[in-house]
Amino acid sequence: MHTSLALAVSLIFALVVTVEALKCNATNPCPSSAPCCSDFGFCGSEHFCLGGCNPIASNSLDSCRPNPICKSATHTFTDNSRILSNATFFDGNATEYDWVVDKGNIMNTNTSGGELALLLTKENGGTRISSTRYLHYGTVTARLKAGRWGGIVVAAITMSDIKDEIDWEFPGNSTGQVQTNYFWQGVIPTPRDGGISEVQDTFGTYHDYTLDWQPKTLTFSIDGKVVRTVNASNTVDPQGVTRFPSTPSRVQLSIWPAGIEGVAAGTVHWSGGLINWDDPDYKSAGHFYTLVKSVSIKCGDPETPGPNITSYKYGKNSTLMMPDVLLSNQTTLLNEARAAFKYNGLQFQGMLLAVGALLFGSYVL
Repeated sequence: MHTSLALAVSLIFALVVTVEALKCNATNPCPSSAPCCSDFGFCGSEHFCLGGCNPIASNSLDSCRPNPICKSATHTFTDNSRILSNATFFDGNATEYDWVVDKGNIMNTNTSGGELALLLTKENGGTRISSTRYLHYGTVTARLKAGRWGGIVVAAITMSDIKDEIDWEFPGNSTGQVQTNYFWQGVIPTPRDGGISEVQDTFGTYHDYTLDWQPKTLTFSIDGKVVRTVNASNTVDPQGVTRFPSTPSRVQLSIWPAGIEGVAAGTVHWSGGLINWDDPDYKSAGHFYTLVKSVSIKCGDPETPGPNITSYKYGKNSTLMMPDVLLSNQTTLLNEARAAFKYNGLQFQGMLLAVGALLFGSYVL
């Protein structure tokens, strides 16, 4: 028993050391032996090269698989047949699945024609799902009910592989407000670019939360009423760089625990304080949750894709300051549809990705 425990601890320690050794960013790109910089900022191959793979932090711009092209659709959740419950089994085929579960757990309530529930428990650390397809400008409407519990954040966002981000956020127990935000390539500005809008009963009532993302403007609406507009021309910095989201992005929905030990005090306060795990809602259901009725996506590509276009990719002149996005007919599929990735001849069956998610998370506040 003691020998087995010691071995397990040694393996975990070695894995964590490996994780640290393989961290990547734009100034520290991945080696050719593990060419892809994943959503969580670690080098690997196979699934590390799919959704969230940062081409500018990878070994080369073509290390990541191209992003599946946008397709306008309204996604409803009468069942979960179009959702892959484990993202590590995704092979890049966006015609087979509309969504993947990056972490956590989902369920279908089968009420009022079907609702998707994203669950948060003390054990799972929250749930996030991502669309398999990307959009390069367009309109996204999420019809959802958020939470009512301090310390728990619900979010409906778009996120690009180089961390351009547009957010609807519902922090903690504030059921009369929703926050909007945007980030350029993961940069957190001072002061923040956030906004607050009043809305009636975000927990008990379904509302339509729409972001209309165009090359020159970003408009947020609730139930069809505009509550905030951002002009790209107002985001130009003193160096002449437009700090406005401009790269192909996935749609992501999540519920996550901000009010837990180890999280920065400012984030805990923003989220409504520490989570009460003795809350009657949690005790009766065994989880906290957010409910999603539908997600509608209308593509708004600056250039209309031709019939043979399958993907977006970053051009050879791409830099963090000037990303060059091209329409492509290249495949989005992995060479082999399996969850394992290889590094220096060893297979870890997705463990590094899971450890990265557990240790470091993937949310930008």
